[in-house]
Amino acid sequence: MKDVFRRLVSDFLSTIVFLVIYLATDNVILATAVAIIGAIAQVAWSRYKGQTLSYMTWASLGLVIVLGSLTLLTHDPRFVLAKPAIGHVAIGIIMLKRGWMLRYMPPVVSETIPEYVTVAGYAWAALMFVLAAGTVAVAMTGDMKLWAFYISVVLVGTKLGAFAIQYAAFRLIVGSRIRAAARA
Repeated sequence: MKDVFRRLVSDFLSTIVFLVIYLATDNVILATAVAIIGAIAQVAWSRYKGQTLSYMTWASLGLVIVLGSLTLLTHDPRFVLAKPAIGHVAIGIIMLKRGWMLRYMPPVVSETIPEYVTVAGYAWAALMFVLAAGTVAVAMTGDMKLWAFYISVVLVGTKLGAFAIQYAAFRLIVGSRIRAAARA
């Protein structure tokens, strides 16, 4: 689990850096420039350490450079604000693969309720698409404070809430199935 969170932070580090710099300075151009430099430095450091970089890391770097450069050239923050939406769409597409969640589940869950895990995987994909649409809608307003709130509170809170609901539902369903099997 710790590895998953570390990987997510790594994949979205440039967005985190952008958000922190923007909130500290209220300067979109500075935050964008620092995010671009930070993303390049992160990849350079990883390559220097001999690490193999994931597709997501390279894609994130490309998005930061392209969208960040467009923001710097046009002084329009909406380009860089849309980056998290692109990431959510990419993740949502990956989550459309049938049964993708099964490998992340404990054996008792994947063996007892695989059909529910598959449905939950599709629900997570749908959630990613909805969050991406919300990110684009908020980015199009150009309101940096609203975007910062949406990215840091709404996106994170929604995912944590969905995870908690899934955990509780799976726990109830697995428990019910195990009790039913014991009675039979």
